[in-house]
Amino acid sequence: AGMSTNINAPELSQEILDKGTVLVYVYFGLGTFSLPYTSLAGGNSNTITAISFLKKIKLFRFNHNGVGTTNIPVSLSWRYILIPGGVIATTGKEVKLDYAKMSYQEVCRHFNIQP
Repeated sequence: AGMSTNINAPELSQEILDKGTVLVYVYFGLGTFSLPYTSLAGGNSNTITAISFLKKIKLFRFNHNGVGTTNIPVSLSWRYILIPGGVIATTGKEVKLDYAKMSYQEVCRHFNIQP
């Protein structure tokens, strides 16, 4: 376990960074949750968050007790979904769905992705 974790995302282009959406999820025994994800661990609130870069996603875990970043358990699994920008709906108007408010399962259904 380290203070941060890198996910290699070779498809993560500058165009997706500029115009698209990057969704990152954490999976553990209780289910799959979108980041940022806050939980109680070791008696303190912790938030796991992701920052997207060209071809990689960096994950951090912050402890709310003032310590700052803390180790990310190696038992966690990660999944990311890259959505290119400019997806046009049948009306011809650009539709910006708020994917961050959709559950992992809803996003998978919307894009026909196997969860």
